Amino acid sequence: MEMTMKINEEQERKSKSAKLILLFAMVSMTMMFAGLTSAFVVSKSRADWLKDFQIPVAFYYSTAVIIGCSVAFYFAKKAIQKDNRSAASAFLLGTLVLGVLFVVLQFIGFGQIIESGYYMTGQGSSITTTFLYVIALMHLLHVAGGLISLLIIIYNHFKQKYNSTQTLGIELGAMYWHFLDLLWVLLFLFLYFFK
Repeated sequence: MEMTMKINEEQERKSKSAKLILLFAMVSMTMMFAGLTSAFVVSKSRADWLKDFQIPVAFYYSTAVIIGCSVAFYFAKKAIQKDNRSAASAFLLGTLVLGVLFVVLQFIGFGQIIESGYYMTGQGSSITTTFLYVIALMHLLHVAGGLISLLIIIYNHFKQKYNSTQTLGIELGAMYWHFLDLLWVLLFLFLYFFK
């Protein structure tokens, strides 16, 4: 009985530490994006600011897709907590497919920007498009980290490392994905209203 209590206390301590570390990482990422969006707003007074720039249609679709990622990951976590392995598998794989689709749509969006004649640097660039590229590419780097962690979670799930009493990995993954999703939605809304 005492040994079980010690194991539970150790698991609880490990869970709190891991969540706190992830929270600190998410706060630092938020600060980085806050700095980029602040620079975006401050530079709006420049003469080379594009007044008629339109957000690519693919970015609208990618916003819907990343919200779907968050929903799928939420249901995957719930399925694990209920020991429903088949539903968890389906939702985790669905999250992965939607995550990859988000990345594809982002690159399609960049292609639409380039087709419109706007580049990150050089003669066809402006401060508007440079900031758009930097913000979206930084988010894509974080999504790449999310996809890697999702692949690890899926691997561990199929190795049966998660169940209703062992959910730390999937909880951390869900926290990070929900953060990424919220971050993209906020960045999209920011760019939509402040472009």
